Amino acid sequence: MLHDKPQPLLRPLGAIAIIVGIVIGAGIFKTPSMVAGVTGDIGWVAVIWIAGALISLAGALCYAELATTYPHAGGDYHFLSLAYGKNISFLYAWAKAMVINTGAIALLAFVFGDYMTQVLALGPHSTVIWAVAIVLALTVINIFGIKISTQFQSVLLGLLIVGLLAMVVAGFTTTPAAPLAITPAPFSSSPPLGLMGLAMVFVLLTYGGWNEAAYISSEVKGGPKAIVPVIVISLGIVAVIYLLINAALIQGLGLKGLAESKAAGAAVMESAFGPIGQKLIGLVVALAALTSINATMVVGARSNYALGRDWARLDFLSQWEGSKGSPTLAYLIQGAICLVLVAFGALQTDGFEAMVEFTAPVFWTFLFLVGVALFLMRVRDKSTHRPFSVPLYPITPLVFCASSGYLAYSSITYAASKNAVHVSLWVMAAGVAVLLVLRLLPSPPR
Repeated sequence: MLHDKPQPLLRPLGAIAIIVGIVIGAGIFKTPSMVAGVTGDIGWVAVIWIAGALISLAGALCYAELATTYPHAGGDYHFLSLAYGKNISFLYAWAKAMVINTGAIALLAFVFGDYMTQVLALGPHSTVIWAVAIVLALTVINIFGIKISTQFQSVLLGLLIVGLLAMVVAGFTTTPAAPLAITPAPFSSSPPLGLMGLAMVFVLLTYGGWNEAAYISSEVKGGPKAIVPVIVISLGIVAVIYLLINAALIQGLGLKGLAESKAAGAAVMESAFGPIGQKLIGLVVALAALTSINATMVVGARSNYALGRDWARLDFLSQWEGSKGSPTLAYLIQGAICLVLVAFGALQTDGFEAMVEFTAPVFWTFLFLVGVALFLMRVRDKSTHRPFSVPLYPITPLVFCASSGYLAYSSITYAASKNAVHVSLWVMAAGVAVLLVLRLLPSPPR
């Protein structure tokens, strides 16, 4: 078996393409309408989106300290192992493999399938066929290695940004068929605190994915410190794009029109470019899903690899082809789990919603634990050199922990209201059973 270790084969620009590609997913095409409807005020819309960027940056800076001090292909799996031991980190890796990453890939595969079906329908089960096809295709591409994967990612991201900018131009230049409702002056009203919290949940979910930078921290050229500007630049690009999109949609539809629209991007594109605009927005959303799927596959396989390095009975997962920068078997297993989840989602009323309910509670709970891990490692490893220290400690990590904890609570409450949280609980219960088996069985020789 191949047991090469990850090497610094990844250029910073490639790393930025991976992170930006993970973050800019399908959410930005739905969230602006939700936030506009919840806040009802153009000033608070801007505040919520800027606050979301700052809270995400706080979390990213926490991860930057952990990633530069403890660089490892296992990312936050490795941080949890250092802070809490192998049991908690195993359950996290199990959750990543069975729920978090694979669920996100399946979710995005359904989004891709929905929008590609608008461009080219493949029969009554078109969405599922497209979803299966893209999981298979991207798994094969990633097996060829990190260089090919990041080159492909960079091309996808370039096309996506062009498409998003086309939507921005459409918003600022469109001529509405009917006069727009007058938008009140900024901060002329104040939404209830509970609704502001709900809007923040939507926005932080849309900014989600920056934490995956930790998985490539040991593969970025330039040493441990190189990951810090990569994370900051990536979030800066995302924040600028999100603010431009919101401004363009408000300009093109008005705040009331944006709040009432179920497909705001399609509305401004159709207004600016005619019927072809709807086809174009379908391709843009499909591209957004495609970049996120590809990038999520890159980081998800590395979590499986790290798990194999730590547990002798899972050694088969630790195969790494050094020349390619590819954990091949980890990719294949990840792809197989994704296909199972696509099949599960296909049996539900709404595959996209089912995957959200499936992944969010577990994801935000473990993200909260990573934030707490920063405090624990500061206390335990006082003598360890830290190439980068999170600024404004302890305020910055406290903000991150508070936001993650709130999102964990909100997502669990939401899933419970849909009677869906039990699915995640059963998956995690299975993880506990597997952990007990691994602990009870004698470890084979490496």
